[in-house]
Amino acid sequence: MDWLAIKHIYCIGIKGVGMTMLAQFLQSRGYQITGSDVAESFMTDQILADHNIIVRTGFQFNEQLNSADLVIYSTAYNQDNPEVAWALDNRPTLTYAEALGDVFNQYYGIAVAGSHGKTTVSAWLGFTLWQGGLKPNVLVGSRVPQFNGASLLGSSSLMVIEADEYQNKLRYFQPKMVVLNNIDYDHADFYPTPADYQQAFIDFLAKIPTDGYLIANYDDPLIRRLAPVHCRGRIISYALDNAADYLAYDLKAVNGRQYFKVKMGIDLDDIAEEDEKLSKLAVSNAGNLGDFSTSLPGRHNISNALAVLAASVELGLQLYKIREGIAEFIGTARRLEVLGQFQGATIIDDYAHHPTEIKASLAALRQQYPDFKLRVFFHPHTFSRTLALLDGFVNSFNEADEVGILKIYGSAREEAGGISGQELAQRITVNRAKAGLKDEVSYFEDMARLDAYLRQSAKSGEVIVLMGAGDIFRIGQQLLVK
Repeated sequence: MDWLAIKHIYCIGIKGVGMTMLAQFLQSRGYQITGSDVAESFMTDQILADHNIIVRTGFQFNEQLNSADLVIYSTAYNQDNPEVAWALDNRPTLTYAEALGDVFNQYYGIAVAGSHGKTTVSAWLGFTLWQGGLKPNVLVGSRVPQFNGASLLGSSSLMVIEADEYQNKLRYFQPKMVVLNNIDYDHADFYPTPADYQQAFIDFLAKIPTDGYLIANYDDPLIRRLAPVHCRGRIISYALDNAADYLAYDLKAVNGRQYFKVKMGIDLDDIAEEDEKLSKLAVSNAGNLGDFSTSLPGRHNISNALAVLAASVELGLQLYKIREGIAEFIGTARRLEVLGQFQGATIIDDYAHHPTEIKASLAALRQQYPDFKLRVFFHPHTFSRTLALLDGFVNSFNEADEVGILKIYGSAREEAGGISGQELAQRITVNRAKAGLKDEVSYFEDMARLDAYLRQSAKSGEVIVLMGAGDIFRIGQQLLVK
């Protein structure tokens, strides 16, 4: 795409998290951005409003679309959408993934990938590099309070992106560095089998050039097995429980912060010639990199911090600046985000929508709020995911004192499937009974009923978690309206 010839870009489906981050970034680069989407509220509405990006409601031919030099559209829509159909016949068009790839490939691209943790790690790494003076360009699929939005326009050749594997968007990116958090089967509507899902990551690893880097989580057995076989670049590993280049230990949680130490788990003779930066760091610190801390709860966020540390070292950031960035980052929207207090209860919004994420979030909350009643209300996201990972979902909620399930959110992807939210609630009830948790899991046909229930029952001493990738965040917004 000849970006120099473009002035006005129209984005169809602009409220999607990826589209919003791209729209904000392109606006920062000087392009006029307008777009369209459905009327319902999204978690991205605030970002678009804060940056004065005009969003039309509905999808009909309009003057803004007609005046656009380029149309970018979400693949949630196809030629049945009248704006997409018109644009394909009358204007240069790109899908969201094609556009992001075209932008990303102009830079020294750092792609944060994996099934879980992409948003947190990409934002955390971008923040650390920015605070350390490297001024990267950053695009994250969520609002980042410390970014005043979802992206940063930097002055360097570095670009950090959250690289989503859904619909194999990874095929559009040519990364110089990949941060790979984990590989855990997901998106059953696109990847029929775990092998298909894994293949997308295998192909992505093979794209890393010989002078590039893979920052790899060696606590993930699949990554440990696949990385040495398929990556031609230098592999830098991190772990909490396995042998790796960077090892976290002596983990402690005190007064709402986590503290940990990091040491180098490497043979200096083996790496001296392969990675001069890593070798110098290990030698100068006698293998011990010292103390680190973070306000983000949960063991999984120690792993995320290690990914940030390893990538930052390879990008040339000094250790003391990395330590400061890790300590000062406060997280992103919808990732264990404390929204406020309602009737004395703490309201938390969390994006977890996969069994592994649910377990990690609940473990983190137990750590953070050991003496509180933990009430979790989950909005399943897509029928295909719920059905494919059903056993995992059923076994994910035993840490909670109370569980409620909403009707499945099909989004723009699906209208129905072989499972219901009510059946999921029943199965979780049976599983909790086997664990000695006798309470019945509540089912809510719509959010109005959940809203009414929480207004009647919320009280001090409770943590109420609104969990899922759909629009359950609206409940928190409604409860906290003054």
